[in-house]
Amino acid sequence: MYRQGKYPITQKCAAAKGIFDITVKCPEIAAEAEAGQFAQIAAEGFFLRRPISICDIDRTNGTIRFVFEVRGKGTEKISELNKGDMIDIIAPLGKGFKALGSDKKAVCIGGGIGTPPMLGIAKKYGKRAAVISGFRTSSIAILQEDFKAAGAETILCTDDGSAGVHGFVTDALKSYLKSAKPDIIYACGPMPMLKGIVDIAEKYGIETQVSLEQRMACGVGACLGCVCRTVKDGKEIYSHVCKDGPVFDSKEVDLNG
Repeated sequence: MYRQGKYPITQKCAAAKGIFDITVKCPEIAAEAEAGQFAQIAAEGFFLRRPISICDIDRTNGTIRFVFEVRGKGTEKISELNKGDMIDIIAPLGKGFKALGSDKKAVCIGGGIGTPPMLGIAKKYGKRAAVISGFRTSSIAILQEDFKAAGAETILCTDDGSAGVHGFVTDALKSYLKSAKPDIIYACGPMPMLKGIVDIAEKYGIETQVSLEQRMACGVGACLGCVCRTVKDGKEIYSHVCKDGPVFDSKEVDLNG
């Protein structure tokens, strides 16, 4: 069940150039939210809300956290909000990640701004998680200390080699799987990245859940702005990323288009 309301921002900072980190006090939403879900956030002066992934959930303090990149005038307007301001959100929306039992191990993989949704699920596994995150360059790498604080093994990749592994997250995953066998892989990022990860996971027989980055309008499945092709019971159907996802079993979603 989702809720709509205006809630106070309790913390705000710049995570990197053009990337902002805000924490919102909303106990009733924090009590219901799960890792992998998202919110529709109102931007003053704009009719359509902007979908932003929930980065972290603190049920004890009744807060949720968003880490987002300014990609247009709407998200720029949201980034201008400060600590103490009220923010209008609808959340929690969509289907989140499925966590396995307490004896299972996970690899969480984020590409660029697909990294924030990985924090919540990585925290559920703690020391049983490895987090692989990829960025174009070190100056826009985010959340590395948060993953380490959660107890996860943290592997940073940069396209230009300015920090961590020089290469893509798929390269790091191949290397990691030579000596480890996780029970599940979680991933969020650009479609080519997700396809590469799923291809690798299938070779190793590892269950994989992917969170799709898609343009959304309503956020609740009422419009057709975020449809994707999925396969269920051997039949191809169209699903709403906002309602049926954003998290899908990799075997059920068509990553080719």
